[in-house]
This record gives sequence, C-alpha cells and structure tokens, in this order.
Amino acid sequence: MKKTEIEEINRNIYNIKNKDEYDYKIKKGLTPEIIEEISNQKHDPKWMREFRKKALQVYNKLELPKWGPDLSELDMNEIATYVRPKSKLNNSWEDVPEDIKNTFDKLGIPEAEKTSLSGVGAQYDSEVVYHSMREELIKQGVIYTDMETAIKEYEDIVKKHFMKCVPVNDHKFVALHGAVWSGGSFVYVPKGVKVDIPLQSYFRLNSPESGQFEHTLIIVEEGASLHFIEGCSAPKYNKINLHAGCVELYVKDNAYLRYSTIENWSKNMLNLNTKKAIVGKNAQVDWISGSFGSKISMLYPMSILNGEGAKTEFTGISFAGKGQNLDNGFKVVHNAPNTSSVVNAKSISKNGGICTYRSSVKINENAENSKSSVSCESLMLDNISKSDTIPVNEIKTDKVEFSHEAKIGKISDKTIFYLMSRGISEEDAKAMIVRGFAYPISKELPVEYAVEMNNLINLELEGAIG
Repeated sequence: MKKTEIEEINRNIYNIKNKDEYDYKIKKGLTPEIIEEISNQKHDPKWMREFRKKALQVYNKLELPKWGPDLSELDMNEIATYVRPKSKLNNSWEDVPEDIKNTFDKLGIPEAEKTSLSGVGAQYDSEVVYHSMREELIKQGVIYTDMETAIKEYEDIVKKHFMKCVPVNDHKFVALHGAVWSGGSFVYVPKGVKVDIPLQSYFRLNSPESGQFEHTLIIVEEGASLHFIEGCSAPKYNKINLHAGCVELYVKDNAYLRYSTIENWSKNMLNLNTKKAIVGKNAQVDWISGSFGSKISMLYPMSILNGEGAKTEFTGISFAGKGQNLDNGFKVVHNAPNTSSVVNAKSISKNGGICTYRSSVKINENAENSKSSVSCESLMLDNISKSDTIPVNEIKTDKVEFSHEAKIGKISDKTIFYLMSRGISEEDAKAMIVRGFAYPISKELPVEYAVEMNNLINLELEGAIG
C-alpha cells in the first residue's frame, strides 16, 4: 500500500442488524391510498390529512434535480415509507423492547444521556420509541417531545409553524417528506430560558428497502438559547434505503441555537435531507455538520437572516470513500442590514470517493454593511478520488464585505517521510495529517456530550487509519 493511502473505515458497530420485525409495515410505493393509510395509522387530524394529500400532488408535479449526483436508481415503488416498530413510546429505557434497547446501548445513547445530556429522543424506523427530559427543564416550560405527541398536545403551535420555514414546493424530496413524514422531535424553548446542557435526538433505520422521514421542529423564543444534537445511523443492506427528513428552526430575536449533526448512514442509503433556519434580530444559529455515510448525499442547510444583526456560522466536514458521492454545502440569505455569515467547510475523499461542496450566498439590496466569509478546503488521499467546489454568490449591494476561498490538496509523500524520519510510524504519520486537517472542524463537534459521536469521529479519522 502506498504511503498516501488509507484503509477503509471500519463501521461494524453501526452495522448492527436486528431481525426485520415490526408491528406494521406499509406496502411499497407512493400512491394516494398509501398516503391515506399512513394518516389512518397515525390518527392524523383533518388538517394534516389534507396536507399530506396536497404534498403528494406537488411531489408528482416536480422533477428530480437535473444537477448533482445521479438519483436514477431511486425507485419509490421499491421503498416502504412507513414502518412501525414493535414498541410504543416509552419514558424509560427499561421499557424499550430488548433488541431495540440493545442497539441503542451499543451506540452509547443511554450512557450519553446519563453523563452529558438534558434530554434524549430515540427513533427506530418510523416511530420514536423513547423520549425523556430533565425535570428542571420541564419546570422552566421547555417542551421536548416527539412530533406525534406535539400535534396532539400543542396543535396550535405546530400548525402555525409546520413546513412554513421549509415550504412543501421547495423541491421534490421536501414534497415527498410532507406526504409521508413520521416521527421526529418538537422543541420549544420559552422566552429568556437558557438550556445549558444539550438535547439530543437519535435516528436509527433498521428495516431494509424502507425510508425514514422524521420531522424536527425547533422554536427558540426571544432571548433563549439551546444546543441540539442530532445523530443518525443505519446498517448496510444490498438494496437502496432512503432518508428524506426535514428540519425547521425558528430562532427569534436575541436568541441562540447551535444545531449539531453527525450523519453515519450506511453505503446503501440515499440521504436527501432538508434543513433550514429563520433567524431574527441580533439572533444567531450555528450549524455543526459531519457527513460520514450514505451512498449519495444531497444536503445543504440554509439560514435566512431576516433580522438586523442576525448571524450564522456553518462548520462542516464530509468524508467520502469508495462508492460514495457526497454533495453537501450551505446556503444563506442576508435579508437585513449588519448581518453576518461565516462558512468553514472541509472534505476528505479517498478510494474513488466524490466530495462536492455547493454553496449559495445571497446578499439582498437592503442588507447593507453585511459580512460573509466562505472557506472550503478539500483533502484527497489518492489519485482516483474527486473533489469539486461550486459556489454561487449573488451580491446586490456594494456596501458589504465578502470573501470566498477554496483549496484542494493531497497528502505528500515528503511529509510522510519527514514525520517517519522523526521516529513516527507510517500509520501514525498519516493519522496525524488527517487529524490536523480535520481538527478545526472536529473541535467544534460535541464529542464531549455524545459518546456515539465521539466513537464515530475516532473511527472515521483515527482508529481505522493505517
């Protein structure tokens, strides 16, 4: 093996497979009858039933994207859009069925809850099987529950915000999500409340030839703050699985939200997720993103800076190996004066993997004195991998500060030789270079809070190198 090559990632812990047992699995396909059956299974209120039907109509009218990775192998006739596990919603890990509980135990979720989280939600296939939150947050009026419970108990709030941040006609897979969504998390942080210890939701897809379509809705009221962590994983199968979740974030005036995600889908997964935030006056949303799995990924979180002085930062890393095409990026719209955005994106590709960074920065006429800085760096670990940077910048006023920087490089044999001449082994030398490249990103990841995330970063960038 050449000095610049790195072994495939060992993700055996994430390939835990339970027997495909379920309480109910809808037949494959996407028809009005299937959408109606999902509503029946979930006991949707009338407005949600109508919403799903209209979303399906939009889905059927929209075309697949004509840019980016090839999605032609996705056949919705081979995807089951709803799988209800053999478990009801529980507020104690002991009440979760043994096989499901064991999976989350191995991923470190219960242990992380004990040591470093103020609340946890765990979804298995299409339904949340566990949810809990510390008593002190409940006393402060914080709401953290699954979306199905939220629709029943906080219907007015949900109805006011549901798919208003991410309209159903945004693109084809948003419309698909609107038609078949299931599970996910609802968070409401009242005015002025500071949630000092993170909340985490973890999404696990087990059933083959199925999809996961969780909906996350977070509202951080004026002057409040929150750190929310999202983790995802799935075992590897021989046929396509689909993930098309949706995240809607409302960050009100003077509020702060950090949204951290580690996605470790298997290499048979198409990850077509959509995430968007609306940010108020002097408010800030920070995105921390790690994309380490899936066969194809198309994911571009977006911040809409509507209030004067609003801020956003995006810090992300992608790691593409053999057979992976990760098309990720970030979008931001400056809609008010004195707004700012900072983007720091990195990617690592090896063994023929493809990483694409795709960005969109729009600064409108009324966003005078705004600032935006975009930095994109790519590290290719061999001569058969690929990395592209595709920025689109639309600046409609001269009174701004804007910069864009992109770098692409590879591991140097000379650098490896230099480190080895100082007594460092070849394996450790390679690991040092990759860790050093990833450090500005990895130091922002909440590894101190989430054991599963810590394990993943070690597997991707440390333990499996050499």
